[in-house]
Order: sequence, then structure tokens, then C-alpha cells
Amino acid sequence: MEIGPIWRALTRNKTGAILIALQIAVTLAIIVNAVAIIQERSRLMARPSGVDEPNIFYLSSIGFGDDFNERVTIQEDLDAIRNTPGVVNAIQSNSVPLRGGGWSMGLQTEPGSESESSGVAVYFIDEHGLDTYGLELVAGENFTAADVNWREPQAVEWPDKVLLTQAMAETLYPDGFMEALGNTVYINGNEPMTVTGIIKQMQAPWNGWNGVERVMLVPQHTLFGSTRYIVRTEPGQRDRLMPEIEDMLAERSRDRIIRGMTTMEETRERSYQGDSGMVGILIFVVSLLTAITALGIVGLASFSVSRRTRQIGTRRALGATKPAILRYFMTENFLISIIGVLVGAALAIGLNMWMVQAFSLTPLGWYLVPVAMVLLLIVGQIAVLGPARRAASVPPAVATRTV
Repeated sequence: MEIGPIWRALTRNKTGAILIALQIAVTLAIIVNAVAIIQERSRLMARPSGVDEPNIFYLSSIGFGDDFNERVTIQEDLDAIRNTPGVVNAIQSNSVPLRGGGWSMGLQTEPGSESESSGVAVYFIDEHGLDTYGLELVAGENFTAADVNWREPQAVEWPDKVLLTQAMAETLYPDGFMEALGNTVYINGNEPMTVTGIIKQMQAPWNGWNGVERVMLVPQHTLFGSTRYIVRTEPGQRDRLMPEIEDMLAERSRDRIIRGMTTMEETRERSYQGDSGMVGILIFVVSLLTAITALGIVGLASFSVSRRTRQIGTRRALGATKPAILRYFMTENFLISIIGVLVGAALAIGLNMWMVQAFSLTPLGWYLVPVAMVLLLIVGQIAVLGPARRAASVPPAVATRTV
């Protein structure tokens, strides 16, 4: 079939074709950038926290009354939890990854207020911390019981030992994270701390922070009035042990409240709730735009068939076969779609360049635009197939009818 006559016919009745081409172009530009955002958000939500999420839960103990001894209660609670069958280990800590609330400080490699510091999330743990969180020590050594002390609410002093994540070590020592091991870092400007170990990965409590994997582990118990226990269980035992440990702690002391029992999986879900909602909305928008574009193609093709019924009948009377008529309308739609996806590709790339500058988004993957172009071409061909088949079924006798 000659493309030239089809193209000349389009130029004589170009309004509808231009509208459909523009619709395809806008749809492609929006879909490509929406998919890019979906991919970016999905990558963020899939980032590993570094801890044994399926088997960890935590809960808070808030003491009250003159007879409540927080230090003794913490020691006895931890002993009781660790000795519970099915529990791998337990610690007291100020927070967990992705929780949304926690401590942060600044670390630097040289003392003095004029030296540049890097932000770091702080977790207070004891010698059981690595095992409780399920962390991997890649260099150095863990804390010992002798390293752990108690921190009062107004304390400003820090221990002389610290563990860093690999990401934090690389931030302080860009030439290689292993340089951090055994070196001294400074907190509060001039207070020295020796890096005695490096862990592979652990996330901060804030998922939107650009330093989400910059973490420091400090060997201290905290006496802040509210205690958070982190419990790691054997696989498959978490849900059974959660109410059991909650009841046990409540019965051990009537001078406190046990509350806020939460799993790490629930924490992750809550932390990324906004991102998950955005992904759902964008998927709906992509689906809706694709459907609207397909309906627009169907409408234009149906209108074209009804407007040219006698012309189709005449061609059939002159010997045109049904496949020839079908190919005509399929080719016509393909030409319109080609123009639409080419314009849409340029719009998609331009829109992404603006979004990268304005919102610091990740640039488009090289494959997104060509894949979207192919998919929209396929959608267009599927959408026009029904009207094209109706055109092919027009009988030759229509050419002899008068209006």
C-alpha cells in the first residue's frame, strides 16, 4: 500500500489527526516521567536497612513513681528478655532505622570549630547491639561489657570508643573507609573518640535524609525516663513472643507503662507510606492516560469510518479487498502515532531535564523513552483495530446509495 496517498489524505483533514498526535505526545511525556518517578521511589523503598527486619520488634517502658529505679529495671528487663526461649538477643536503644525520630550529631577528623563536620545518626547500644540488630562487622572489634556506661539526661560527655558504618567511614575518609579504623574522630568539635570497628550497613531513622547510611554506634545505656527495648527473635517466633514479652514486662513492675510495641516491618511500611501512596497515584495516572489516549484513537477512527463510508464502499466496488481497507486505516493511525511519539519523546526528555534541575530527580533511564514509544504505538494499533475492521466490512453496495 502506498503511504503517499494516505499521508496526503491526512493533510487534507488534519485537525483530528493533529489532536490525536498531540494527545499521544503529552501522554508519552507524562507516562515516561511518571514511570521514572515510580522507579526512583521503588528503589528508595527497597533499600535494605541493614538490620534483621523480619525478626525484630521493639517496645517502650515508661517508668513513674518514687520507687522506680530505672537502671536496675533496665538490667533486669534485659536479662529476662534475653533468657526467654525464642529470643536471639535484646538491647536498650534510643531508636531503630526508619522510625523517624532519633539522635544526630556531627563528626570530624580534626578538632576545632573551624573543621568541617559531617552529620551522623547516633544509636546507643551495648555489647549485644550488633547481634540484636543483625549487623555485620566488616573490620575491627565489637564493644565489650567494660566499654558500656550509663548516660544521664543532661550528660554531654561521650565514650572514647565508637563504631561507624562503612558509609560514614567513607564520608570521613574518602580515600578508603578502612582508614577510619583505629583513627580518632571528634564530636562536639574537640571531644575525641576512637573508631574501633566498622559495620557494613545500617540506616538512620530518617529515610529522606541524604546521609541515610551514615550511622554511629555508641556504647551507652540511657537513663532518659523512657526506655526502648529492641528484641530480635528466632525466625518465625516474633509474632508469638511479642504479646508474651509485653505481658512479662508489665507483670515485672507496676511502676511503669509498656506501650508502642511495633515490628520493624510495620516501621518500614509507615516510614514509606507517603512514597507508597505516590507510587499508587502515579500508576493510576499512567493507566488512566493510556486508556484515554486509546479511547481518543478509537473515537477518531470511528468518526473517520462513518464520514467515509461511501468512499470505502466505492473502493470496495472497484475491487479493494477487506485486508486492503484494514491496512489503510491501520497505516493511517500508525503515521499519526509516529508523529505523536516523536514529539512526545522530545517533550519527555525536556520535561525530565527541567525536573532534574528543579527537584533533584534522577535522569531518565536510556530505555524508558524508546520502550514507551513502542508501547504507545502498539496501544494505538490495538485501539484502531475495531474501527478498521468495521470499515473493512462495509459492503460495495453502499457506493450506490444516495443520501
